[in-house]
Amino acid sequence: MPETFTQTDLIVIGAGPAGLTAAQYGARANLKVQVIEQYSPGGQALLIDALENYPGNVRLLDDAGKVIAPPKTGFEFAMDMHYQAESFGASFITDSVTSLKKENNVFTVSLQDGKMLKSAAVIIATGARPRPLNIPGEKEFAGKGVSYCATCDGNFFKGKKMLVVGGGDAACDEGQYLSRLTDKVVLIHRRRVLRAQKALAERALKNPNIEVRFNTVIKEIHGDKKVKSVILADTKNDRTYEEETDVVFIFAGTVPQVSLVSDNDLNVNLDEGGYIITDYKMATNVAGLYAAGDVRSGAFRQVVTAAADGAVAAHSASEFIYDLLYI
Repeated sequence: MPETFTQTDLIVIGAGPAGLTAAQYGARANLKVQVIEQYSPGGQALLIDALENYPGNVRLLDDAGKVIAPPKTGFEFAMDMHYQAESFGASFITDSVTSLKKENNVFTVSLQDGKMLKSAAVIIATGARPRPLNIPGEKEFAGKGVSYCATCDGNFFKGKKMLVVGGGDAACDEGQYLSRLTDKVVLIHRRRVLRAQKALAERALKNPNIEVRFNTVIKEIHGDKKVKSVILADTKNDRTYEEETDVVFIFAGTVPQVSLVSDNDLNVNLDEGGYIITDYKMATNVAGLYAAGDVRSGAFRQVVTAAADGAVAAHSASEFIYDLLYI
């Protein structure tokens, strides 16, 4: 297949909240913006059952005039951001990026379909994927009772016993969703307190359909054609026991998606966890290359902060591009 080159001002790789906001701000700065997303726009926001804490999501009740903040689903929110970015002029490509290079102050992004895009600046907004536990049975039963997305797979297990692993925002939020599908949700956390935001943690602890067990870790996952039981360890009482369950939902943190910048000659600086190091302008150590959202070192991994990262990155990229043109 012959190579096809397309010249643009700014390429955004990834269309989660950070990438979608960057696309909007870049397009509003009168840049030609191309967004590349392997899957559907939205990233991990698509997994959110009820997005309650994004600023500005308020309306009035018709009868009493009481102010409420009705949540949106992550999908609804992502589609709003996608259409908004398109309305400002950003273009979207559904494809995988196979390589990212820089030569003579020009970035070249290669796509799986053989096309190549060139730009003056690039924003990496590739996010992060769920971190596996790497325990016996996890890989073997993936898709057969082991899941990393409650809103994706919860409906397959209505009325059944569900085990949720984790103590952060994702575990508590997804556990809340699952508690509407069954009254048998067991949430285990290796520490003695949940590390989720206070409102999410308290909601999980008060939910009658969720049993929270602290100081508990999962050691193994057992079954035949599907998950049937797990081996749990009570670290406080030094006790190991087997417990039946129909599904295991794992929310043990994330792994940054940095292969585009770690497996090439760009020499982008990463922190000890593998996240991309940026300054306050979202700039990496490579001129013209920016990072935003969950892939960035030190990020408070929330939708609102990812969006803020994207806005800052796009603004910084536009300044960089105009400096190239006019200075």
